[in-house]
Amino acid sequence: MASPVHAAPKPSRWRRSEGLRALVWMSPFLVGLMVFLIYPLIATVYYSFHRYDLFTLEFIGLDNYAYVLKDERVWQSATNTLWLVVFMVPAQLLFALGLALLLTKIKTGAAIFRTIFFLPSLIPLVAGTVAFVFLLNPGTGAVNQVLAAVGITGPDWFGDPAWSKPSLTMLAMWGVGNTMMIFLAALLDVPKHLYEAASIDGAGAFRQFRSITLPMISPVLMFSTITGVIYALQYFTQAMIASRVASGSTDSAGSVFTPGYPDGSLLTLPQHLFQSGFRDWSMGMASVHALMLFVAAMVFTLILLRQFRFAEEAR
Repeated sequence: MASPVHAAPKPSRWRRSEGLRALVWMSPFLVGLMVFLIYPLIATVYYSFHRYDLFTLEFIGLDNYAYVLKDERVWQSATNTLWLVVFMVPAQLLFALGLALLLTKIKTGAAIFRTIFFLPSLIPLVAGTVAFVFLLNPGTGAVNQVLAAVGITGPDWFGDPAWSKPSLTMLAMWGVGNTMMIFLAALLDVPKHLYEAASIDGAGAFRQFRSITLPMISPVLMFSTITGVIYALQYFTQAMIASRVASGSTDSAGSVFTPGYPDGSLLTLPQHLFQSGFRDWSMGMASVHALMLFVAAMVFTLILLRQFRFAEEAR
């Protein structure tokens, strides 16, 4: 005779009250998630199918996406942003890691050097960028004057399309203090006995770095790489200020500054998004640009996570 089927017991009043209490404690996070992430993302997707100027809303289907595929400045800004991801981010990480390694070797005055290397990251972005552009001024800048003193003709750093993005990269490397401190903390946390054992076994400095240092700091390296890529995709202030200062543009009445000087070489996708949304009042087009940045950040993050996982498994 088959045993009777028992209905699943209903949750007790205590379990329901615990679940309600947990929901109350999580409510600030859930409200923030909805207000600052879920709703903006849904609204961005919605507006990308419309012609929207903050006053009128008209459904146009895929017209915004079709226009993006034909807009040369969109692809130029996307190419410049990709250049920053491919070249600027690795340069920043290598320079920050090199400074951190140097600080671990300094025995006397390490705190002073730490402070000196970290100070540039505390300077406001606008002030630091303006100062850097003046230092690299082709006529009166200190850098070209020093180069001229040793017989080298300095380039037109922010006035030449071939040198503008490398100049931005040098500016980014100048302010790697935050990343350097993160790497330094990770390096100082590596157990010393591992290096001692490797030294006894005859491993050189490069072998110790590859077999001990890199595996031990790989989580920090992964974090810094992903955040660096996302930061490069959002690169806006330094490129905008460098373009404006190098071009000699002013905020006088009637003047209109077009981002990207020289020849669009410093135009990034966030700048083009800002121009579309707040100068051309095309919020639908700006929404498409925002979705492009969101998808790019997600794709780069997934690729990097996959690569770091394969590297960990290979070890």
